[in-house]
Amino acid sequence: MSRRAASWLAWSLWTISVALTALSLVLLALSRSNPDAPVFDWWLGNALVVIDATVGAIVASRRPENAVGWLLCLSGVAVSMSSFTSQYAIHALLAQPGSLPAGEALAWIAAWLLPIMIGLQVFYLLLFPTGRLPGRRWRWLAWMTVAFVVVGVLTSAFSVGAHLGSLGPIRNPLGVEGFTIVWETVLYTVSPLLFAAAALSLFMRLRRAVGVERQQLKWFAYAAAGFAIGIVFISITIAIDTPRWFEWAAQAIFIAVSPAVAISIGIAILRYRLYDIDVIINRTLVYGTLTATLAAIYFSSVVLLQTAFRALTGEGSQLIVVASTLAIATLFNPLRHRIQDGIDRRFYRSKYDAAKTLETFSARLRDETDLDTLNDDLIYVIRETMQPEHVSLWLRETEKETNDR
Repeated sequence: MSRRAASWLAWSLWTISVALTALSLVLLALSRSNPDAPVFDWWLGNALVVIDATVGAIVASRRPENAVGWLLCLSGVAVSMSSFTSQYAIHALLAQPGSLPAGEALAWIAAWLLPIMIGLQVFYLLLFPTGRLPGRRWRWLAWMTVAFVVVGVLTSAFSVGAHLGSLGPIRNPLGVEGFTIVWETVLYTVSPLLFAAAALSLFMRLRRAVGVERQQLKWFAYAAAGFAIGIVFISITIAIDTPRWFEWAAQAIFIAVSPAVAISIGIAILRYRLYDIDVIINRTLVYGTLTATLAAIYFSSVVLLQTAFRALTGEGSQLIVVASTLAIATLFNPLRHRIQDGIDRRFYRSKYDAAKTLETFSARLRDETDLDTLNDDLIYVIRETMQPEHVSLWLRETEKETNDR
C-alpha cells in the first residue's frame, strides 16, 4: 500500500469512529428526555475511543507497515459502533418507542461486538511495538485470540441478555436459552487469560529489549501502570460504599489515565522524544512518594493533635490545622531532596554514582595544581562515568612550549 492510500484509509476509519461516537452522544442526549430510559453503562469510556482512533490514524498513516496502528483504527471503529448501536436501540425501543426503525436489529448487532473489541485489544498488545509477534512460540496466543473472537461472536449473537444487560430491559431478539451461560463462561474465563498472556509477552519483550525498543516498552509500561491505578480506584468504588467525593475523584483519575495507553503507543511507534520517559518516571516516583508522605504526615498530625487538644479542652482548634500546614510547607524541600536521593540510589544507581564522581572531581579540581595528577583524575572520571572501551587524552601544546623546543 502506498503512503497516500494508507493515509486515506486510516483517516477514513477515523472519520467513521468520530461520526459514530458523535451520533451516539446525540442519541444519549435525546434519550435523557425520558427519565425512565436506562443510560448505557459504558457511554463515557466508549466516547474516549476517539483518542485511540486518532492515535491509530496518525500511526497508520505514517507507519503503514506497522499493524498496531491499523488495529487501533479498527478498535476505534468497533467501540464506536458498539456505542452507536447500543444508544440507537435504547432510544428506538425504550426512550421513544417507534421513533426510529430497526431498533431490534441494532440491539442484536450490539450484542456481539464485545468479543471483537476484546480481540483487537489483545492483538495490538501482542504486536506492540514492532507490529510483529514476539516470536514463533507466541503463535498459539494469536490463534487462541482468533478462536475466542469466533466463539464469542457466535455465542453472544444468540445470548438472551443483549450486551451483558447494559441495554436495560432490552433483550436480544435472536436470543436462545442456554447461550448466555456459554458466552459469559467464555468471556469471564478466557478473556482475562488472553490479556494476561499479552501482558506477559510485553514483559518478555522488555527483558531482552535494548536501545530504542526498550524505551518504547518503557512508555507503554508507564501508561499501563497509570491505567492500572485508575482501575484500582474504580474497583474500590464498586466494591465498597465510598464517599461521593471519592467516587468523583476515582472517575476523574480513570478518565484522565484511560487515553494514556493509546497515546503512549503513538509516542513509542513514532519515536517522539523516547528518552524523556526516564525523566518522567523519575519525577513520578519522586513527587508521588513526596505527596503520599506529606499527606500522611499532615493527616496524622492533625488527627493526633486534634484528639489530644479535644481531650484537654473539649473542643478542636483551627490553630492545629494552620500549624500542620506550615510544618508541611517547611518539610517540602528537605523531604523532596531526601526522596530524590533515595530513588536515585535505588533505581538509577549508575547515574547516581556518575553524578557523585563528578562532584568529587569538581571539588578536587579547585585545589589540584599538578597537571599530571589532573590528567589521571580526568581519565579516571571518564572511565567511571561514561565507561568507554578506550580513553586517551590529548593536550595541545602552547606556543611558548613549542618555541622552547
